[in-house]
Amino acid sequence: MATEINSTAIVSPMAKIGENVIVGPYAIIEDDVQIGAGTVIGPHACIYNGARIGNNVKIFQSAVISNAPQDLKYADEKTYFYIGDNTVIREFATLHRGTIETGKSTIGKNCLIMAYAHVAHDCLVGNNCIIANSVQLAGHVTVGDWVIIGGGSLVHQFGIIGEHAMIQGGMSVSADIPPYVMAANMPIRYSGLNSIGLKRRGFTSNDLLELKNAYKLLYYSGLNTTSAKIELAKSDNKYVKNIVEFINQSKRSILKK
Repeated sequence: MATEINSTAIVSPMAKIGENVIVGPYAIIEDDVQIGAGTVIGPHACIYNGARIGNNVKIFQSAVISNAPQDLKYADEKTYFYIGDNTVIREFATLHRGTIETGKSTIGKNCLIMAYAHVAHDCLVGNNCIIANSVQLAGHVTVGDWVIIGGGSLVHQFGIIGEHAMIQGGMSVSADIPPYVMAANMPIRYSGLNSIGLKRRGFTSNDLLELKNAYKLLYYSGLNTTSAKIELAKSDNKYVKNIVEFINQSKRSILKK
């Protein structure tokens, strides 16, 4: 199938568009844009300079990709927004490219970004993530692989969410969320291991036991975070080692119990 561009779409001749791309009515694609093969651009979508879109991406109506950051320091420098293969961007999502500080924002492969979600400047979203309706990621947020963020949640700037974490909808996330956990309740707090998600992704019973014991030590042993981290570092389990690495890279407090 050849590339199809609706006659009402405004597409720069300088844009690099792959094979079998479909561009819907009234879509806008600026000069410095690259779109991979098999991607579908819905009606009224706006694809701004700096967009680097992978193969077989689906962008629904009125989504905005790679718009200028909402950062007063931004001075129209050349930056980018990368979207990995097979990712779906639903209607009215707004994705802003990076600032000079990092040069880019990124969403990985096989992600689902639902309607009205916002991914701000300099964010890094991993692979296989689900960002539900109206989730708002502030600038410089890092989201690990296989994370699920429930609808209407707000994530504070520079926040870090560890891989395989699951966050309840409607949360205000101001602390860093360690990997493999569920974060829920009001105010948000540690709500156990994301056991069902981890089982679906092939974690063994021994891995789950190691992680449960690790978080029991971190949250219920009475040790402070620094002392608990020293004990966790003695583990040979690679996933427990990831918890230690996460604590080391966190620049703010981690999720409370």
